[in-house]
Amino acid sequence: MDRTRQQQLLRWLKSQSSQGKRWLQLTKVLGMLSALLIVCQAWLLASLLQALIVAGTPRAELLTSFALLLACFLLRALLAWAREKVGFEYGRAIRQALRRTVLDRLNALGPAWIQGKPAGSWATLLLEQIDDMQDYYARYQPQMLLAVFIPCAILLALFPVNWAAGLILVATAPLIPLFMALVGMGAADANRRNFKALARLSGYFLDRLQGLETLRLFHRGEAERVHIQRASQDFRQRTMDVLRLAFLSSAVLEFFASLSIAVVAVYFGFSYLGELNFGHYGAGVTLFAGFLALILAPEFFQPLRDMGAFYHAKAQAVGGAEALEAFLNAEIASPIRQGRQTFNADANMSIHADNLTITSVGGTVLAGPLNFHIAPGRRVALVGQSGAGKTSLLNVLLGYLPYQGSLQINGVELRDISPSFWQQQLAWVGQNPHLPADTLRENIVMNGTEDGSRLEGIVEQAGVAEFLPDLSNGLDSKIGEQAGNLSVGQAQRIAVARALYKSCRLLLLDEPGASLDRRSEQHVNQALLDASFQQTTLLITHQLDRLHEWDEVWLMREGKIIQQGTYEQLSQRPGAFNTLMTHRQETIQ
Repeated sequence: MDRTRQQQLLRWLKSQSSQGKRWLQLTKVLGMLSALLIVCQAWLLASLLQALIVAGTPRAELLTSFALLLACFLLRALLAWAREKVGFEYGRAIRQALRRTVLDRLNALGPAWIQGKPAGSWATLLLEQIDDMQDYYARYQPQMLLAVFIPCAILLALFPVNWAAGLILVATAPLIPLFMALVGMGAADANRRNFKALARLSGYFLDRLQGLETLRLFHRGEAERVHIQRASQDFRQRTMDVLRLAFLSSAVLEFFASLSIAVVAVYFGFSYLGELNFGHYGAGVTLFAGFLALILAPEFFQPLRDMGAFYHAKAQAVGGAEALEAFLNAEIASPIRQGRQTFNADANMSIHADNLTITSVGGTVLAGPLNFHIAPGRRVALVGQSGAGKTSLLNVLLGYLPYQGSLQINGVELRDISPSFWQQQLAWVGQNPHLPADTLRENIVMNGTEDGSRLEGIVEQAGVAEFLPDLSNGLDSKIGEQAGNLSVGQAQRIAVARALYKSCRLLLLDEPGASLDRRSEQHVNQALLDASFQQTTLLITHQLDRLHEWDEVWLMREGKIIQQGTYEQLSQRPGAFNTLMTHRQETIQ
């Protein structure tokens, strides 16, 4: 990563500080108090030693100074705890804000765009990469403030007492940030490569884990294990490279800090021996000045050493911010238009498309031009080979893909309709059921108001009632992570029940029985067929034996609707549909 890019990412990281502005202001106040306490503590300690050793003051007369010194110790400990607590809250506020921003952007881009990347890479972005910014905001950024406040306060206290000691500290202090920056540039680059390797490994591992049964069926388990082992070994090596640089930076800082303190000690040692006679203001080098400088010298370098110890957090944050900043600032055209119009939800819904061209987020044409009209309450079955554009048509109706041309709902352009209002008019059942809630009941009712009698009827209609006795708590049973406590057929029936329970104006079905056994498939298809008479319905299917039960049949090929009509019309008319049905009958025979 070049220096320009690093500076750009650092500016972006700092710009996120506004999300925790209140905590940052409190950190500055605590930092200034810490600087004052350090000076007060050193001054009291040096004064006590001067009084006890040189002036011979009785201890009884110094009780107030001892009490103040003890108070300084206690207050410093309390401030250190408060700084740690405030720093954590500051980092947490920014992490929460970043996660909200990422999730809002993903929600705006929609599922069709998100599926372009493995789920593991999104998990890495939302969890590991944002979490690895915690130390930057909680420790490194507050430490940058302390690295300015505390040394400046120490120099202001030390220069009036002995200017030579102050000059030694001023001359040696720049060495620490200089070498810290040199080592840190390499650490940031190593961290960036480490995060990329982690994202690849997370996505690779999660995808293989989800397809474990398929890998076993095709005897690819051992080969994938070897690939994961190699990728893990590569990631381990990259992680050790980052740690090596982090330890190197700490060693460099400790060396220069120790060297600077040693120079201060040598100066005062030779001054007391009479070899050096400068640095004071005419009164000679006193024991008080020596103790004050030697007590404050470690405190002068401690904030810089701590900042060096936390410097790996900066490198880690820069490495993690690259993908995050690129994603949030990328000019990606959101397929979900932020329209504000609505229409009469009580009226029958009609859909009209005129020269409709469906495109991907990147602008690639997926289907079209399409011209069709779906009358209110009409039930349409959509057939065609894989890749014909059927799912793209459903995705554009769901609002997940951009389009060109015209697609009107009750006379209102879809892109101008409020997304939240439009989603309320839809119900959808796909090939793979998604059950985000904890229990069966919550996954069926979702955010709606529960109607006990209606829920009971839909549970029976969708076939959920058949397996409820096998569950410990009925509808209140936990489904487990990714519906692990349910079979695919059971999960799909719950998804169907959810679609049936929701009052909608348009029902979209994308091969809802594709992953089911024959018995479950028949039950699900019959339930959805019965429900299709209650609203406008569009079904994608590869099953040709039940097409006669639908009002219209559309045949798609290469992104276009090449035939439309009733099943009887298309079956008797020469063309692609007639050929398809003839081929199916010959296959059965």
